[in-house]
Amino acid sequence: MAERKSIETAPRDGSEVTVYWTDGDGVMNESVGKWDAGDKAWWVYTDGDTKKKVQPTSWRPASPEDDS
Repeated sequence: MAERKSIETAPRDGSEVTVYWTDGDGVMNESVGKWDAGDKAWWVYTDGDTKKKVQPTSWRPASPEDDS
């Protein structure tokens, strides 16, 4: 697995990456997310139908093939 990187270095081209963010209860979460240039925000799916705006602190490539 690739190491986490600062969210400032994450791609903002709409590609999916794994982001790490803390919820309102202080629990660290890991989700596949992507940057939305229109909203200027990171979005993740918390389940198959629910999309949530988050403020991640770090990221890594979403899959091993992105790690090359």
